[in-house]
This record gives sequence, structure tokens and C-alpha cells, in this order.
Amino acid sequence: MKIKFLGGAGTVTGSKTLIESNGVTILIDCGQFQGVKALRELNWEPLPVLPSSIDFVLLTHGHLDHCGWLPRLVAEGFHGKIYCTSPTKDVARLVMLDSAKIQEEEAELANKGHYSAHEIAEPLYTVKQAENVLPMFKVIEVGKPVMLDAEISAVFTNAGHIIGACSIELSLENKVLVFSGDIGRDNDVLMFPPVRPKKGDYIFLESTYGNRLHPLDDAKLELETYINDTIRNNGTVLIPGFAVERVQSIMYLLWQLKKEKKIPDVPYILDTPMGISVVSIFNANLKWHKLPAEDITEMCAMFTMISDYKDTIDAIYDKQPKVVIAASGMLTGGRILSYLEYYLSMESTSIIISGYQAEGTRGRKLLDHAAEIKMRGKYYTVGAKVYEIESLSAHADQEGLLEWLSALEAKPEKVFLVHGENEAADELRLKIKERYGYNCAVPLIGQEIEI
Repeated sequence: MKIKFLGGAGTVTGSKTLIESNGVTILIDCGQFQGVKALRELNWEPLPVLPSSIDFVLLTHGHLDHCGWLPRLVAEGFHGKIYCTSPTKDVARLVMLDSAKIQEEEAELANKGHYSAHEIAEPLYTVKQAENVLPMFKVIEVGKPVMLDAEISAVFTNAGHIIGACSIELSLENKVLVFSGDIGRDNDVLMFPPVRPKKGDYIFLESTYGNRLHPLDDAKLELETYINDTIRNNGTVLIPGFAVERVQSIMYLLWQLKKEKKIPDVPYILDTPMGISVVSIFNANLKWHKLPAEDITEMCAMFTMISDYKDTIDAIYDKQPKVVIAASGMLTGGRILSYLEYYLSMESTSIIISGYQAEGTRGRKLLDHAAEIKMRGKYYTVGAKVYEIESLSAHADQEGLLEWLSALEAKPEKVFLVHGENEAADELRLKIKERYGYNCAVPLIGQEIEI
């Protein structure tokens, strides 16, 4: 069989792994590249195989970097089946439609403002093209084999990363290939712990935090401190949120703090239509997370939920101190940019970063103490205080990734470290070799291997 790394290798975005076996072609994830321009430009490149030749797409979860290229794949000729869990189907639908809407809006703004490098800016795909993907989804049950072919089957197991996220065990040619997807944490605020694989001849393991350990800091205490300090100075707190899971985790912690009377009685605003919709997915899939339905209802009552962009404008120009959660989590687009255009230069503003920031994103630049940030063709001075709460990450850290391998009953033939920047992947490679003695490799984008 041949395996080709089309994305998510040497980077945390654009996850796509192609498997060709006995005339069957399978794509594990179909993610969009984010971050530095060189990566984003890959979104416009055709795949090295015809999309029409791909029989199946298996989705680990619904984040943009794992499902966000599906509309392009379908537009270029894919007509097979897309297998995933029920929550992943719902999340991917929201993510793709939101992505398409943002791209259409940004292309329109670029054309009006004449700040595109192209004569006419175009979206990567349209809302209509995103909608064309939806009939192709096939929902699977966790733990039950899905027969893709007479001799090829796939089993999905809970990965604990976001609602619906799974690892995938693919059995073919008398081998078991395990694709970790993104692995969550054993002590996540909302998600259940990830299931560790017991067998696997070849492991494809994410390495996002392969060179880092999450601090043992109390995320609730950090939120409490940053919010109280900011409101005391009549400032506004901006929390760029990943609309799936991170937004809900932050809502939950803020709700707890408010109940405990540890944060002030100011407006708490949730300004992400997709994040609001994800709350409904949590309500419809109670077995996938720790929150009872009554807690979700009470938590939501604390927030002013904004869907209409006119209300966003009103919230931005409301001068009273407030706490705003808005997408996107890496500041690559979405309504958080509208808030930043107004508040970024103010010293009374606090920005709380709560998740991984890919290389080249505005979020990473803020964490790297950039003096100014470019948004929608203009540069804005950074006057705001920028904080990071690493302990809120939805990804396993280095120790968590090592522990995920601990249940294997036999030594795998090889472990491939994907979905990580080079330094993180290479350090994890050394740690795996030291602890388990496994043969590890860090593949490059475009690399092909034969098994």
C-alpha cells in the first residue's frame, strides 16, 4: 500500500493523509491550511491525485484544519462517502458553512478596499459549494467496524479532543493503521478522556504539543485574575475562542466563577454564531460530554448571545466594561477582528489567548509580542495586554501523547509523527524512542511511503 502525506506534516494545519490499497483510495481528514502565507497558498493547489479517484474520506473531527478543504475536494470531483460520528457531521457542517461565509465576505471586502494582491479576490469556496458536501456524510457508531471494502474496515474510538472527535483504526492488507486525530486531555473540563489504542502496526500520531508540558496553573483562577484586573481599570476583556469546545469550556468556567461571585456583574457576551450553534450540538449529544442539560441552560442564561452583526457593532461601541468571547480562536478571521480593530490599541484592553496558535497566525504574533497586527489591509498598534492560558488547551501535551501510546500490547513497526511543527515533532520522536524504543519518523508534506 502507498501512503502520502498531503498536509498536517511539519505543520499543525491542512491535515490530509492519502492511502492507496488494492485499488481503493482513502483520505484521512481533508483539512484547510492556515497560518503563514506559504501554507495558505497550498489551499489553492490541486491534489496530486484526482479527487474523483478517492473512494472514501474518514474524518477524525470537525475542526477547520481537518474538514475545511472538503468543499474544494467535492468541487474538484470527489463523489464518494465521508464517514464520521454524528456530532462531527454537525460540527463540520457549521465549520464549513462559516468558513465559506467568511471567505465570501473577506473577498468582497478586499475587492471593495482594493487591498487584495489579485485583480479580483475570490473565496476558496462558496457557501453553495460547502452545502454540496452535506449529502455525502455517512454517520458511524463508535466502536463498530465500518466495512469500506471486502477486506478493509475502520473503527472509530473516542479521542477526547472536541465533541465527536475520534481516532481511527484502519485494518487492511493484514495490517492495522492507527490515526490518532487530535488527542484530548485526561482532565478536560468538558470532554471524556481519550481511548488508548491496544494494537497498531503503524501509528500516525499528532504532535501539536510534542515539545511542551501544559502548566498546572488553575485556569479558573487565571480567568478570575485577568477579568477582575481589567474591569477594575474600566477595560474590556476579549477572548478569541475556537467555536467548537473551547468557547463552551470558557463559558462553563465563567459561569462557575459568576456563581461563586468571583467575577463582577458586567455584560458577558458570546459573539460567535457558530459557537452558539455548537451549544445546541452539546444539548443534542449529552453522552459525548460531562455537562448535564440543566447546566447548559443555566450557563447560557448568563450570556448575551449575538448573532446579528448589527448587535456586534453596538457591543463594540458600548463603552462600559465587558467580557467578550468571539471567534476565531487564532484570530485568522471572524468577528473577533472587528473587536480588535477598535480595542487592540487600548492599554485598558486585555486579550486572553486560550488555545494553540499556529505559526503565522495573528494569535501567534500577539503571543510573540508583535508591536502591530495587520487586519483587513490595515496595520493596528498593539496596546492591549495579552495573556495566555495554556492549561485550557484541548490537546494532550507531551506526557499525554506518550501516555496515549502506553496501552499498545505489541511494538508497532513504525510511528509517524504528524500534525506538529518540526521542533515539536522531533522532540516527541526522541521521547518516544527513549521511553518505548519505537521506530519513529517525522514525514514531510508530499512525502510518500510504501508499506
